Amino acid sequence: MKKKSVLLIFTGGTISMGENPADRSLSPLNSGQVLANIPELNYLDVKISSDSFSPLIDSSDMQPENWVKICELIAENYENFDGFVVLHGTDTMSYSASAVSFMLENLSKPVIFTGAQLPVGVHRSDAKENLITAIEIAAAKNAKGDAIIQEVCLYFEEQLMRGNRTTKRNAEEFDAFASFNYPLLAKAGVHIKYFPEYCHYEKKKELKININLDNNIAILKIFAGINYNYVKNVLSTENLRAVIIETFGAGNAPTCEWLAELLTGANRRGIILFNVTQCRAGSVEMGRYATSHQLRRAGVISGRDITTEAAVAKLMFLLGQNTDNEQIKELLKVSLRGEMTVELRPKS
Repeated sequence: MKKKSVLLIFTGGTISMGENPADRSLSPLNSGQVLANIPELNYLDVKISSDSFSPLIDSSDMQPENWVKICELIAENYENFDGFVVLHGTDTMSYSASAVSFMLENLSKPVIFTGAQLPVGVHRSDAKENLITAIEIAAAKNAKGDAIIQEVCLYFEEQLMRGNRTTKRNAEEFDAFASFNYPLLAKAGVHIKYFPEYCHYEKKKELKININLDNNIAILKIFAGINYNYVKNVLSTENLRAVIIETFGAGNAPTCEWLAELLTGANRRGIILFNVTQCRAGSVEMGRYATSHQLRRAGVISGRDITTEAAVAKLMFLLGQNTDNEQIKELLKVSLRGEMTVELRPKS
């Protein structure tokens, strides 16, 4: 039987750092040094190859062009590997996993993002377990020989989550990520238990990558005491094409007249307005409270239970496809890669 194969893509981050025993300072390690710190990988029945960004980057410096590079590496090696593991810093991992999920169309193999809260060479590091299990998941097949996971995911601290459903929830604990609005796809214990009923599967088609992204977007966070000048300045940003409005609770905002006028004016100028709740769990329900009625009248689109990270990625992706605004608005209302829960209309 042919040995299963996984490609590791090193981008940087804490998992790729090593500690100098003399002064305990941290510095980047190359892929060989990282793997040498995890000898257990030699016991996996998986052929492991690697490719690496040069230089490695801190995830805080992650940009759309880096997402393009990740996707291109996957596309170039797609036929040669059973799965892919992307080693990435934790700060922007949810953004990157979300972006790659939209950019890779017709995906039928696993792309697993993982990282660590402590560097690989440090005692008590979580890097070993995260990487070993991510590789096992990336190589896992069902009885028919098909990949069990066929989407972009994030694995961290025993939990496999849909990548575009995740948010970094903690800067210190090992379970740094959570999927507040969608169930786990797998749970690792003595065995890895998969939940295929929650997994996303595409019809088998040729892989396509969409590398055109447009980052002319902004995030407008609603807060108590928000003022006219702040909102006006955000909405007046040069070349602005879309705004994610982070609202209270179920999609609410102050009912002041000036806010409604500014949002209505932005909508008329062709700026897309996307409503995402500030709450980590729950969904936007525009119209449930009077405080969201004016948003709907101003042309704001409900993001339902999408995360801010996925909203950023989805807008950059859609804007980059050169689609007209009305088409983009319609696509924002539907789930493209399982990124949001959409109510199914009853059959007529």
